Parts: sequence; C-alpha cells; structure tokens
Amino acid sequence: MTTLFNPRAFDPSVFDEETGRLLTAVVDWFESRGKQRLLAEDLDRVWYDDFLKFVAEEKLFATFNTPAAEAGGAADKRWDTARNAALSEILGFYGLPYWYAWQVTVLGLGPIWMSGNAEAKQRAVALLDEGHVFAFGLSEREHGADVYSTDMILTPDGQGGFLATGGKYYIGNGNVAGMVSVFGRRADVEGPDGYVFFAVDSRHEKFELVRNVVASQMFVSEFNLHEYPVAEADILHAGPEAFSAALNTVNVGKFNLCTASVGISEHSFYEAITHAHNRILYGHPVTDFPHVRQGFVDAYARLIAMKLFSARAVDYFRTANDEDRRYLLFNPITKMKVTSEGERVVDLLWDVIAAKGFEKDTYFNEATHYIRALPKLEGTVHVNLALVLKFMPNYLFTPQEYAEVPTRLDAGDDDFLFRQGPARGLGKVRFHDWRTAYRNAADVPNVARFTEQAEALVHFLTTCPPSDEQQKDLDFLLNLGHLFTLVVYGQLILEQAALVGLERELVDQIFDFLVRDFSEYAIALHGKASSTDAQQAWALGAVRKPVVDEARFGRIWETVAGLSGAYEMRA
Repeated sequence: MTTLFNPRAFDPSVFDEETGRLLTAVVDWFESRGKQRLLAEDLDRVWYDDFLKFVAEEKLFATFNTPAAEAGGAADKRWDTARNAALSEILGFYGLPYWYAWQVTVLGLGPIWMSGNAEAKQRAVALLDEGHVFAFGLSEREHGADVYSTDMILTPDGQGGFLATGGKYYIGNGNVAGMVSVFGRRADVEGPDGYVFFAVDSRHEKFELVRNVVASQMFVSEFNLHEYPVAEADILHAGPEAFSAALNTVNVGKFNLCTASVGISEHSFYEAITHAHNRILYGHPVTDFPHVRQGFVDAYARLIAMKLFSARAVDYFRTANDEDRRYLLFNPITKMKVTSEGERVVDLLWDVIAAKGFEKDTYFNEATHYIRALPKLEGTVHVNLALVLKFMPNYLFTPQEYAEVPTRLDAGDDDFLFRQGPARGLGKVRFHDWRTAYRNAADVPNVARFTEQAEALVHFLTTCPPSDEQQKDLDFLLNLGHLFTLVVYGQLILEQAALVGLERELVDQIFDFLVRDFSEYAIALHGKASSTDAQQAWALGAVRKPVVDEARFGRIWETVAGLSGAYEMRA
C-alpha cells in the first residue's frame, strides 16, 4: 500500500534502528519549531544555522552520506539510496531550503567519493563528522552546466601544483562549504585531457564569495577563485575521468529532485484538501462541485504515481552494476517527469484553493514557487528528454532477460554509484521486456487502454519514424521523448503497484490520466511544423478516451476527502 507521508503516523520501521531514529529526529525537529516560525524564516530569508547545528549534533549527513568504505568501521554509516530518498522526501515536505543544503552536499561529495584521492576522502569524512556541508562547483554564469566550455583555468605554478582562477555561479552552500568540488581545465593541456576536478575550501583567502544570486533562505552562491593554490592533494580527477565524474555525480545527486517534489506535493495536498473540504461557497461545500472533485482526484492519482515510480527507481539504483545500467534511463525520468508532475499536482490544487495559495501563513504559498524550481534546474526537462531518447530503441525493440529486481529497503551500501565508470555507451544499455508489466495488469481497463497507445508508439517508430531532418529538430524530438517517457513511467508504476499491493481501482485511475496525457502529446505531435501526413494520421489514431467508471471515481474521491484534517502542522 502506498500512502502519503504523514508526520502524525510516521513509521520508519522498514529501516534499521539508527536510520529510523534519525529520520524521526528530523521530523520532530521540524514539528517542534512549528509552522509559523518555519514560514516566517523562509519569508525573511533567515539562514538556517540552527538546522545545520542539529545536523552536526545528530551527525545526520555524516551517517547518511559517508560510504561504508570510508566509514572506518562505523556500523551505521553508508550510502543507502532508499534511506536517502526517505530523508529527501521529509526535507522537501517541510521546506525546500533545508532539502537544498543536504542536496548540494550530496553533489559536492560525489566527485570526492568517486576519486582515488585517499587524502581528500579523509578530509571529507572529518568535515562531515564535524557537521560541515559541501558544494558542487560546476555551473558558470556564461556557460551554465556546459562542462565543455568551462572558464575555470588551472595554470601550473612551476612547483608541481596549480593556481586556479575563474568564477562559478549558482553554487549552493558556497557561503559555508567545508569543501567545494570544482570543475575546471588546465591552461597547458588542450581538449578532454585538460579537465580537472579539484577541492577548495570556501574559507580560504583566495576564495571570494560574491553574493547569493537568488532571493531565498537558501544560499545559491556566486564565487570567484583568484590564483587559488591547488596542490596534488587537492586533485580529485584529471582528464576524461573528470568529465565522467561530473556526469556520474549528477546521476547520483540529482535523483533526489523527485523525492523533494513528492514531499512538497504531499504537504500542499493536506493543506488544500483541508481548506477546500471545510469551505462553504454559494451554500455548498466547495468539494461538492464536480470540477473540484476531478481536480483533487487527478492530483491524488498523479501524486501516488510519483511515489510509485520514484520508489521503484530506487530499487534499480541499488541493484545497478557493470552489467545492469537500467538506472541510467530511470534517473532522468525521475529528474524531469516526476518533478514536472509535482508542478502539475500543485497547479491542480491551486486551481481549487485559488487566492488561499497566496497567503503568507500557508505552506502552499511557499510550495508554489519552490515546486517550480525542481523541473527547471539546469534546463532539466529539455536536457533529460533528449537523454531518454538515447535509450528508446533498445528499450522498445531489443529486450533481454534480467533477474527480477526486488524491493531494496535493506541496510546496504550502494558502492557501485561511486564506480560507475565512463559516462558513455548509453545507447548500448539493455532493458527487460517492458510489455511484461503491462501484460500482468491487462485486466485493469485503463492499463489495457494505455497499452494500445504504447503499442501505437512502437508502430509509429516502425512505419513513419522521424526523418533525418526531424532528427535534427529538437522541438519535434522532445515531444516524441514525452510519449516515450510515458511508457517507461507506466512500466515502473505497474511494477511498484504490484509489489506493494496497490488497489486495482487506484491503478485504473492513474492510467486514466496517463491515457489522457498520451493523447495530449499525440495531438501536439500532430501540430508540429515538420510532421508528415503519415505522422499526423498516426497521431489522431493514437488518441484514446480513458475508460470511465463513475463508481471507481466516487470511491477514490472518498479516499481523498478522508485526508481532510489528516495532517496540519502545529502552529
């Protein structure tokens, strides 16, 4: 059974004792502060020193973000994607700025844990134990995350080291990070061989903190290095390995975007249903209106789907190895699809509660701008849609056998994430048969209806695929990417639904919106400037209406209505 996170009924017993204690301590810390203080500090952009002190006292980041290989035998320290996902959801539930401090620490640690530099790793372990946060110095003002074009230059100092000069932009935790993993290139080496990942200290005199580039409680820094001395002990990666470390770190760290989006959506849902279900307009409860019920049921189904996909993706991350890299497809979908769905959930709820969503004493007001950040980080949607297309041929047409991937909530260390290898060969990744999950749920009316659309996509690619010119038309390809993404999204939703025993009716309601979404993207493809007559005919033929079941809808609405008053944060 998949339910919304509710602090009043939080049960971490699926995890080991220390993980459960720490997750409960996080919930208790936020609940003890109360809603008014939490919201006021966000509005006033108060830096969260007290939260970081709590993190240090509990050794929260040290326990969750130190791989077992670097833990010195400490039994509870490990990199465990399942418990990291749980922490990410909780932090998102209470406020994205708190999540951000942890998220950027995850990114900053990536190049360090992937490095062969034992001295840098020991420094990181010590800093984590002291309660420090970390930062990931990749983006630049002129180039964004275009690592090919970095202007962070390392010039040999004549003594075996370098002097680093350049700027970085949009770097979280840059104001206080004990270590900042910085990407740059050598002045004396051309091409990929000149790439370097190196560690700097934000407290060093040659580190200039310029400003916080956003008006927020979180600190998203611009900083400059002015001939910052970089010794051999500071070098994390050199050459093509540094490039791979950048991309592999994103694979590990940006996964957390999905669970943050889930947490924000859950808290928003509680506020919205409690407000609407207890409000009378024109002599009727607001939730008596059919369009309001439709909005809430859609939002609920989409939110449950987000949780299902994200949870199943965790299993593939934890099971990954050199021979099984399926996570490389599921990861970009968590980053762009789950986060986009979070934005859609909040918009559906906002259409119901309207002006209430602007009030400063609501979590919802905070959520309306933070939920939009997650799909847009570094052009996440466009970048990741282009990425998922690399996997489409093998996914749809050349399945291979794999051992069944179980639910992975065990207290294991996910060490493969720090030895992913070169960031290439995505088109060679193979997948198990996607049709299996759909066949196993073929008795669910809207799963069957959506399967018709998935098979239609296969037909499209075999009978009227994108021409050579269309394959250069990113606008056309991105829409195709949306259609393909829906098939993958549905597959993992079905796998997780079967594992947790999700009610058949809720699965049906989830695929009700997936059928509508596929039709929406098919119509969009029809309207593209470059679409051919054959493609336009295909698009119209792929449109389907979901199977309508008013009794099913009514029962799910009663579940949604039952969430009114289920959670409200202490004032």
